[in-house]
Amino acid sequence: MIGVPLPNPRDQLIDNLNQQLDAFFGAGNKIEQVAPGVSGEREAMFGTSHSNKLRAERDKLAPRLKELADNGLTVIEAAKEMGMETKRARLIARENSIKFPGPQ
Repeated sequence: MIGVPLPNPRDQLIDNLNQQLDAFFGAGNKIEQVAPGVSGEREAMFGTSHSNKLRAERDKLAPRLKELADNGLTVIEAAKEMGMETKRARLIARENSIKFPGPQ
């Protein structure tokens, strides 16, 4: 209508977000922390979309590699177990702070 001020879009977004938060927590839901690499998603970093895609694929392999490291396998043995090159296994370990026993 003419002469009626339009509502502020920012205030509408904030009100909507607050309603969604109230509904989420009102239903008894809780916030949960997802470990890095488990979901395959990671924080946005510099790089191309191709390198981001490759990193996401490596992040999906990280939990299995960590499991093998925790079981006492060396990086060479873990790479053989997973059917990948040792260089790739070392890269995944370095990116995800995975420590292997024995020579690196």
